[in-house]
Amino acid sequence: MEKTVELQFLDELGKTVRISISEPKDQLTEAEIFTVMDSILTADVFFGSGGRLVAKKGARIVEKNTVDYEAS
Repeated sequence: MEKTVELQFLDELGKTVRISISEPKDQLTEAEIFTVMDSILTADVFFGSGGRLVAKKGARIVEKNTVDYEAS
């Protein structure tokens, strides 16, 4: 199963900006996620079309199952 953590921020224009992290550690806590998000905001290194990231909006863990079928 493929797993990612999607961090959601707001930029200077109020638009949602998502940063996805593949293969997070098991048993990742909400506190750990928000601590990383605070570090990202403090570092102020991301800048996009809507300006810099200014606030946390939320986060989610996404799990994806893929089943492949091959034609015979």
